[in-house]
Amino acid sequence: MIVDVHGKSAYAYTGGQPFDPARPTAVFIHGAEHDHSVWALQTRYFAHHGFGVLAPDLPGHCRSAGPALRTIGALADWLAALLDATGAARALIAGHSMGSLVALDFAARHPARTTHLALAATAVPMTVSDALLDAAREREPEAIDMVNQWSHSTIAAKPSCPAPGFWLHGMNQRLMERVAANGEPHLFHTDFSACNDYADGLARAAQVRCPVRMLIGRRDLMTPPRATRALADAFRQARVRFDIVTLDAGHALMAEQPDATLDALYSFATQAASSPSPSGPASAQP
Repeated sequence: MIVDVHGKSAYAYTGGQPFDPARPTAVFIHGAEHDHSVWALQTRYFAHHGFGVLAPDLPGHCRSAGPALRTIGALADWLAALLDATGAARALIAGHSMGSLVALDFAARHPARTTHLALAATAVPMTVSDALLDAAREREPEAIDMVNQWSHSTIAAKPSCPAPGFWLHGMNQRLMERVAANGEPHLFHTDFSACNDYADGLARAAQVRCPVRMLIGRRDLMTPPRATRALADAFRQARVRFDIVTLDAGHALMAEQPDATLDALYSFATQAASSPSPSGPASAQP
């Protein structure tokens, strides 16, 4: 589906079903140098099981017009405008990596529009090393290779994601190369800089008013489990209802553990907004 957001075309995948804002809405936000396709399995299931789905390409990424936005706050504002353009009043907001920061910022600033908040492979702060920032700016193929190696804990998720012949590293590399080829120059550096510069995360966490689920990879090298502690503490101190689901995966949760990621998201989406305990976190390990 293509809609007009701030006078520019914006693409959102709807999971193979026409988007109906009268249904409960679920929004899925991709990370740096990615597009909507990283959520392919999860979005399609949601769309065929009671939800209206929006999985946008962020500005400047593949099918959404640029320029790419340079701050997390600007991306959160863009997301609000996307919901306005599609007629969605309220939504579950799920984000992966950079997308998790966008989701967090949106949920804090638009509490009346956020029913649930799911943060996958998240960290606050989400600092990026100088070496990786430099590679993203000057040697993008090298940066893609670095991130691709660090994002995956296995060559192929068992039983081979989702069948023999699929290679996680190769699939992700080609996706990032395609996003780079179809985007503006230095897009990876723009995305990484937005993550690295975002300083509002802990303050935003205290402003969240909906249930939160954090999905973390036990073997994540990009946003390791320890990197979620400050965010969890901020939620706890603010008495935000939250829990943590730990998956046996690296940073690429949706590729390495597609079914477990889907189960964690769908069970969360279909629980009543008042059901989680405010004492959090309750840690689940599928």
